[in-house]
Amino acid sequence: MKLGRRAFLGASAAATAVAAGYLRQRPASAQFGFGRGPVVNLYSSRHYDTDDQLYDGFREATGIRVNVVEAEADQLIERIKSEGQNSPADILMTVDAGRLWRAEQEDMFQPVTSSVLSEAIPENLRHPDGLWFGLTQRARVIVYNKDTVDPSELSTYEDLADPKWRGRILVRSSTNIYNQSLVGSMIAAHGAEETEEWARGLVANLARDPEGGDTDQIKAAAAGLGDIAIANTYYFARLVKSDSAEDQAVANALGVFFPNQGDGPNGRGTHVNISGAGVVKTAPNAEAAVQFLEYLASPEAQEIFAQSNNEYPVVEGVAVDSVVAGFGEFKADPLNAAVFGSNNPEALRITDRAGWA
Repeated sequence: MKLGRRAFLGASAAATAVAAGYLRQRPASAQFGFGRGPVVNLYSSRHYDTDDQLYDGFREATGIRVNVVEAEADQLIERIKSEGQNSPADILMTVDAGRLWRAEQEDMFQPVTSSVLSEAIPENLRHPDGLWFGLTQRARVIVYNKDTVDPSELSTYEDLADPKWRGRILVRSSTNIYNQSLVGSMIAAHGAEETEEWARGLVANLARDPEGGDTDQIKAAAAGLGDIAIANTYYFARLVKSDSAEDQAVANALGVFFPNQGDGPNGRGTHVNISGAGVVKTAPNAEAAVQFLEYLASPEAQEIFAQSNNEYPVVEGVAVDSVVAGFGEFKADPLNAAVFGSNNPEALRITDRAGWA
């Protein structure tokens, strides 16, 4: 079971929050909740109800219950810090490599050695020292208005700084972690100086000041407020699947383009971020935590990730959702997520200097 985000936010500053009942299936100080069997305590910034299937599947497979605390990643990181050695957290799960890097900088994770995880999860989607593991993939693509953009005009992220796109690009704020990681990948490919020049060109081409999330950019492109939007694929997939006639109209007006697919110097592949998790250094149930991560890397769990939230699996051979598959196959940037995650501070400095609000 999980506790709603609102309940957590009301007392997030309290170091004794768990004792007040936020892990509502057991007291925080108990390793095995009063004879009710083994548990693993998950602090997660994923807010998808469909993840309940994963928790239920793990319990059915192992007999281990999953207690869940949900909040934004930065709040969970601060909470674990404030709880210190007495933190009941076994696993921290976040939705971006940048936030995993922030937790890593706080010395929050313990290294995990698991042949199951190292064999199932590609090397570029896990930390080199086993501090965290990618569990899903999220492609950051270009969504274009079919009436105003010929897909043959599209090519790379780098091309978005070309003046031909002046007043045509929609993207959310650079304070968003997805954009910070995208810029982090650009730094890895081109260095800070060239990336800043690119960021300035992108800002000059914006159709409006950044506002809203990825879905807002997509809808704005369909409404003609701009011609192309930068967004993660699963946001678009939700609109395709929506029962709303309005959402269907938005989806029908747009197409999906995967950047950087060519063989040239910028043909490294589309930027792919991760949702991932690591075992907390002070985890009271570390063995159960590793078991849970191994379960999340199983074909069964990966299929739930893919089918329920429109994400790409990290395990080879697991089918993607049919709507997502309809976007087409693509070449992904093989850059290790730890690299663009660690470039987060420089990405923030660059976007700030470039005027990307």
